[in-house]
Parts: sequence; structure tokens; C-alpha cells
Amino acid sequence: MARQSGLIKLNGTIGGITFYKSQDGHLAREKGGVEASRIANDPNFQRTRENGAEFGAAGKAGKLLRTAFRTILQNSADNRMVGRLTSEMVKVIQADLTNPRGQRNVIDGEAELLEGFEFNIKGKLGNALYAPYTATINRTAGTLEATLASFIPANMIAAPSGTTHFKIESAGAEVDFTNETFVVDENASAVMTWDATATAAITLTNTVTANSTNPLFLVLGIEFYQEVNGQMYPLKNGVFNPLAIVKVDGV
Repeated sequence: MARQSGLIKLNGTIGGITFYKSQDGHLAREKGGVEASRIANDPNFQRTRENGAEFGAAGKAGKLLRTAFRTILQNSADNRMVGRLTSEMVKVIQADLTNPRGQRNVIDGEAELLEGFEFNIKGKLGNALYAPYTATINRTAGTLEATLASFIPANMIAAPSGTTHFKIESAGAEVDFTNETFVVDENASAVMTWDATATAAITLTNTVTANSTNPLFLVLGIEFYQEVNGQMYPLKNGVFNPLAIVKVDGV
């Protein structure tokens, strides 16, 4: 892979060289590779087919999880989040000790490996929220809950420049990776002033199906605002809003 230079940037294929634009800029690479029919049928590519099947399953599972949290993710995700989440889903699938290679899946894998995943690498929850919190999942009751004791925002939240207000938000999801369905519930605190005044204790409870047999995921995040003439504006369109998976209860 080479980087294009010069005033004119190319797109397309010329003389076996493919020119294209990516997140890393205008690049060029030599066209090549093995024919798809050979990969699909040649016994020498059995491992490749197995890896491809599991990578595809990881991508599908990641998309379902992103869809479940779509509303809360809209202002809290970086532009490489999809790839990062797929990579983590691959690890979840590879932890499946029940099924053979190529047939391993999320359900028989270790969904708990997703705990701690940051949806916004530019604004990590661990670098923004220093107030202690507890994250609990009660599968029997179908509740996913985040609790924060009273804290002083200016001391316990590292806010980006320009912040005047913030809110704590959470969402809980029950995800059926087999049937590609989900149940999600979202909750958030009131918009609070980012200053030296202590907050009240905060409890955010999200409710899904009681006694569910599907993996359960709890995410926690912060949205930052700037007040201008009495109106609240999302700070820099959410570029620095952190959101992370703080608790997972697999099957």
C-alpha cells in the first residue's frame, strides 16, 4: 500500500494499480489476490473459509449490537468504532469451546469479553468520569442499572473546553444474536451544571425482559453541552462524548 502524492488524486484501476481514498488519505495498491472460486472450493483454503465465516459472523453480531444502541451511539462513537467492535467480536467468537472452527458463535463464546469496550476512542469513559459508579445486572428482574453517589462535577468529570453542562446516560440491551432481535431501554439524568456544586445521587435503571436467556449489555456515558443564551448545544457535535460497555451478562 502506497500513499498518493501530488495535486491530482486518482480513483480507479490503471495498469494493475488500484487508486482509492480511505480514512488514511489517498492510497494506491497493486491489484491481485486469489480468485474467489478457488477460495470457496480449494481444500487448501479450508482455514481461510473458516476464518472468513467467523469474521462475517463477528461483523453481523457487531452490527446488531450497534443497532440496539443506535440512539445513544449517534453522538458517542468515533469513525473507527465499527472495525474495533468487529475485532472484539472475533475474540468473543474465538472463545467458543463448543463448536468447530468456522461454526463458533457469540452465544457459545464469551460475550463478557466486550466489557470495557469504548465506543469513542477520542473520549474514553475512563478518562472523563472519575466519580465512582456501580454497574449491576439482575437477569431475573430484567434490570440493568448504573448508580453514582453524589459527586462534585468540576472535580470528578474531566470535561472538554467549552463545557457548561452535562448529563449522565445509560442504556441496557437484551440481544438475541441467533434471531437477530433485541430489546433496549435507555435512561438519562437531568442536564446538570458542570461546576463545584455536588450532584444528588444518580440511579439509572434500564428494563428488559425478565428471566431473559439472551446476553445482556449495559452501557454508560456522558453528553457534554454548552449553554448559549439559555439554549443547550451539544459540545462539538458529541466528538468528546464517552460511552462504554460497563457490564455484560452472557448466557
